[in-house]
Amino acid sequence: MNRRELARSLTAAESIDAPARAFEPWRVLGVTGSPGVGKSCLVDRIVSRWLERGERVAILAIDPSSPISGGALLGDRMRMASVDSGEDVFFRSIATRNVPGGLPSRLNRMVDLLIHEGWTRVIIETVGSGQSEIRIVSVADRLLLVEGPARGDVIQAEKAGILELADLIVVNKSDLAGAERVADDLRLSLNFSDGEPAPVVLCSAETGSGIDEMVVAIDNLPNARGPAIARARERLLATHQEYLLSHPLFADALKGLSEGRLSIEEALNILQRG
Repeated sequence: MNRRELARSLTAAESIDAPARAFEPWRVLGVTGSPGVGKSCLVDRIVSRWLERGERVAILAIDPSSPISGGALLGDRMRMASVDSGEDVFFRSIATRNVPGGLPSRLNRMVDLLIHEGWTRVIIETVGSGQSEIRIVSVADRLLLVEGPARGDVIQAEKAGILELADLIVVNKSDLAGAERVADDLRLSLNFSDGEPAPVVLCSAETGSGIDEMVVAIDNLPNARGPAIARARERLLATHQEYLLSHPLFADALKGLSEGRLSIEEALNILQRG
């Protein structure tokens, strides 16, 4: 399948029919974190290192939807030099289209198709806000949480519960004041959790400091840290959401609710009967 056909297939996600992927060896890296911590710049660094050793890398950047066109706002590509590195890298911005949970419907199928077509690594970068930071575990085999040198980011991560699901935590912008303190705070928080805490590493996408160590840590990640029940829960919720949004009567039930003709219970009954 050439790149244009692949792009069309990813757009028509409901028609994707690719074998489900095996989970070992792991291939799908989720990258999440608050806006402004440098996720896209770090992804660019990771992709460059993987390309150097012969990997074929696909990046799915989950972008907010345009209020006008409904499509993805292609800001991430502007910050990624590696996306123009030749035939061994494929980049695609995916609009959330305001889907609950912050991840597009059928994202699992998109990933399965990419792996089926020979991409050896897939990176999914989340919007970095809301439930998408946790829901990403329904798709990714391993989860990278990016933090910055600002205490507010750490508080947000703690409240979101993402710390217990992350397999590796990276404090980016280590060249700025406060990065070491944030890393220490994260390690302290993780010491109170059950089991082996996730590693915390510092690096700078801007200067390149610590990038090689970060990539080595990613490559050597063991089995996913997050509680199996939490990952299973998110996968089940994501599948249920996909079923609901693709239901042939969903639009009718939604219209009935908006016009006041149906209650929530009546709308649910319609969908259950359908």
